[in-house]
Amino acid sequence: MSQCSTGTGTSGTSSSGGGGNNRPGHRKSSLALALTPEDDPMDVYQRNLMDLKYPTVLPPNPQLKALLVFHKSDSICEAVASACQRHQLDVTLVKSKEEALDTLQKSYATAQCYHLIIIDARSSKNLDAEHIARTIRHTHGHHLTTIIAVCKKSFFEKDDVLIALLDAGVNRCVAETTNLAMCSVELKQILHSIIRPHNVMSTQQALYTALHRLKEVVLITDDVLRIQYANRATERLLNMRLDEIISKPLADIFVSDLSTISEQGKSIKEFDGILTVRRKNQEGIPMHVRVVPVACIGSAPTHLIFNFDVPGGQMDFIATLPQPKEAPRGSLHSVRRCSFDVRSIASDGLRRTSLAKLTSLPLEAPITKIINLLSQVQENCSADEARLIDKVLEFLKREGLYSPQMKEIRTDDPIATDLIGALLTGPSVYSSRRSSNDSIIRTGSSTRTATIVPAKMKANPIIMELLEESLSWDFDIFKLEEITDYHPLLYLGMEMFRRFDVFATLNIEENVCKAWLAVIEAHYHKSNTYHNSTHAADVMQATGAFITQLTNKDMMVMDRMEEAMALIAAAAHDIDHPGRSSAFLCNSNSALAILYNDLTVLENHHAAITFKLTLGDDKINIFKNLDKETYKSARSTIIDMILATEMTRHFEHLAKFVSVFGGEEPREHNPQSDEETAILMRRMLIKVADVSNPARPMQFCIEWARRIAEEYFMQTDEEKQRHLPIVMPMFDRATCSIPKSQIGFIEYIIQDMMHAWESFIDMPQLITYMQINYSQWKKYDEQGVNTLADVMAMQPPMVKLANSK
Repeated sequence: MSQCSTGTGTSGTSSSGGGGNNRPGHRKSSLALALTPEDDPMDVYQRNLMDLKYPTVLPPNPQLKALLVFHKSDSICEAVASACQRHQLDVTLVKSKEEALDTLQKSYATAQCYHLIIIDARSSKNLDAEHIARTIRHTHGHHLTTIIAVCKKSFFEKDDVLIALLDAGVNRCVAETTNLAMCSVELKQILHSIIRPHNVMSTQQALYTALHRLKEVVLITDDVLRIQYANRATERLLNMRLDEIISKPLADIFVSDLSTISEQGKSIKEFDGILTVRRKNQEGIPMHVRVVPVACIGSAPTHLIFNFDVPGGQMDFIATLPQPKEAPRGSLHSVRRCSFDVRSIASDGLRRTSLAKLTSLPLEAPITKIINLLSQVQENCSADEARLIDKVLEFLKREGLYSPQMKEIRTDDPIATDLIGALLTGPSVYSSRRSSNDSIIRTGSSTRTATIVPAKMKANPIIMELLEESLSWDFDIFKLEEITDYHPLLYLGMEMFRRFDVFATLNIEENVCKAWLAVIEAHYHKSNTYHNSTHAADVMQATGAFITQLTNKDMMVMDRMEEAMALIAAAAHDIDHPGRSSAFLCNSNSALAILYNDLTVLENHHAAITFKLTLGDDKINIFKNLDKETYKSARSTIIDMILATEMTRHFEHLAKFVSVFGGEEPREHNPQSDEETAILMRRMLIKVADVSNPARPMQFCIEWARRIAEEYFMQTDEEKQRHLPIVMPMFDRATCSIPKSQIGFIEYIIQDMMHAWESFIDMPQLITYMQINYSQWKKYDEQGVNTLADVMAMQPPMVKLANSK
């Protein structure tokens, strides 16, 4: 190895030499790298004044390990290996990309790491060094590893080859040589100039972690007062998310004049005084601020550190302020589980006349009656008694106390009776309705493999133009189904992931997400008229629209990770759905019904198959770069949202949502109950998205009604053929009244839920479309338009043309 080209890389770690008194676990290196004070004699190691004022964190000092990726053990490989051994590095040799990645994963699993990886880049036919380097950079636990590429000497005359390697994550390109002495010198330079300083830099993560968890507010700007860093306490103080703070001018968060600070910064003097802080959507707060200029390079200040305090030493001051949910965006390490008061946000931001609808909905669960009675008593009692009743109400609003019953089911409406009776009853009554979850996996269903992603995915301007409106409530999902050749989930999913920054949130490459969506879509049954990938895409689109509306209303109830999990749950919530109800599953003694004891059979299967597919193939594992705690939380959120679409608990979820979010006064802050309300909100979000068809524009509502009716007709046909109990006798294609089925569904399921959700999220178009569609179905019923053929004959030519396709 001789001439070299150096790129900006990330860090690794280095070993140090020592004398005869090496610390346990450390080996003496011929380089004698002095990384810590313990490695040099005390009379030699002298800290300057800045070191004493701002002491550094000591870096790790492990035994160095090197991984060599060469397709064969030729003379070049032997020279490199000998040079590593000369410097007492532990050397591992692998001969393929797959073997290299497997070795790295095993090392990570055993809490080990490779500090130096040397890749043979002489021939792309044997090893694609660029691809290997890029893959290593995205492998969890190795973003700080130093990567060296061994190149042919002729490569140094081709800038494009070297630049491609450096852009892929290679730290340095070195020329091939069989001269051991030259290899050894080159390696020594790499250890000193790259690994050693990066090892010291890697300790910054400990400092950032400490800063982030401080209760004190810490904020760092550059020399022109642009914000570069803000810790968790800063987000709480300013009532802003991290992405709303970073890169903003400091003047945006202060009411006070900052010219004094700028002048102080030029002379590197500390500032200590009172400044007024501007909180988002609230009045300014005077705070005690200390500013320390820091010169990272040279003598002029490059950064200013701001530390906020409260006059009088009120250390719990921030905790007394109205707090949003912490939702830092843009950093995987910042994604966290945290508590917040969703109800207080709704009460503060949406306390308007529409809230009266929530408490007047026709739901008469016993627990709802009790809460209403206690609330009335609370209005005419003493303060002490009111506090006691508050505690009682908190207990009553816990999970498991909500089993509501509808007041007025018309006995003369057999469709409504079948429908509501099935939803309110457990598995003993096997009936179902529009829930996209009451379904089964047909016996003998073959295992699907990932389909090939459409080759023209990026080149179709018609698709791209349509996807520009993907967050509109009027989005035409059926047009997307047609122009994507029945791949709507893949195209819409990638658009949703892009819009909500899912790639960065999961720290995953776009191709992995694309492959995941392709596999998920492949496991939806195209033969289903309703429960297919178009329905999944429709639910995902509704989820994205709801998340956008929550953000537009400044209701910070979901952080980036929770948004990503909601979109993933929506995409996969009906995977492997065969177009038959769970009642059919139980009646036919399906293996799945036996496996899940006839309880929440399909929803459990949807969740299980999602994770089985995702975790079973590293090429589509969108969770592989999450740490254990984040993955555990993400998995829990996805499973809970998928299970929430099960309709037998529909009224339970709705009654609790009304009770929790329909009150006039915000509750006291309680982290445990706050998390419960966040879960309840996410459940309601996906439930509404799942059955939002009656609240869509009329032409979409009618098409969805056609599709679900046809699917139910097919189930009844099969039940007759197989002599099974007929779950929904009213859904007989010869006698069923489509308008009556829709009217009953809207009256007993959709209407109350849409009013409750709209009052929370403030989307009046939901109610408008629902009322228009309800009126149209009533009109059809009065006109005697009953059968599916009659309904479709009443549609405009364009709608009928689309249906014929």
